[in-house]
Amino acid sequence: EVQLVESGGGLVQPGGSQGLSCAASGFTFSSYPMSWVRQAPGKGLEWVSHISSTGGSTFYADSVKGRCTIARDNAKNTLYLQLNSLKTEDTAMYYCTKDLIGSWGMDNWGKGTLVTVSS
Repeated sequence: EVQLVESGGGLVQPGGSQGLSCAASGFTFSSYPMSWVRQAPGKGLEWVSHISSTGGSTFYADSVKGRCTIARDNAKNTLYLQLNSLKTEDTAMYYCTKDLIGSWGMDNWGKGTLVTVSS
């Protein structure tokens, strides 16, 4: 059974940083691309970032480009997202997703971790 468990959310002040993790199990983590997706309160889902199975290719939404770094440790079956220079509009539930090989389709989601940016 595929399991994705996010952690690292919390309350952070504007301009601060937050690091998120996603522990993966139940599949061969190193074979799959992964993504982060977020949902702000009362809004729809927004794709944030994508990383290839090896970690060699990364992609970011314009809304976070330059402030965000996605990474993975295939030896630890863990996905990461580092958020810097946080803005109030970054407040959201952040989900990690397992993506389909060869596409950006997302076939498994974690339950999410909440990041709240507020003074």
